[in-house]
Amino acid sequence: MTWKPRPLKPLERENDKLRTTIVGLRSELRHKQDFVGRLEYLLHQRAEMIDALHGQLEQSRAQVRKLEAEADHLCQMLAAPQVNAAAERGKIIR
Repeated sequence: MTWKPRPLKPLERENDKLRTTIVGLRSELRHKQDFVGRLEYLLHQRAEMIDALHGQLEQSRAQVRKLEAEADHLCQMLAAPQVNAAAERGKIIR
């Protein structure tokens, strides 16, 4: 006696199609979740890089402020002796 497959009922066929669809959707969801995970990781790295660059920028700004203050002080020092030297020359000439 040979086994004969019985014909699938319409609901069984629909059930098989839905199972196939579910498998495909689960796979797609897993790929999208992996992609989201990679994007979140890249976003985290980018935020850390931005924070590091902001720190460097603040250090550079502080260094510029310090150098500007030093330059102003040196300009004042250079200007002061010239005024004093001119005054001394005026005393000597009189």
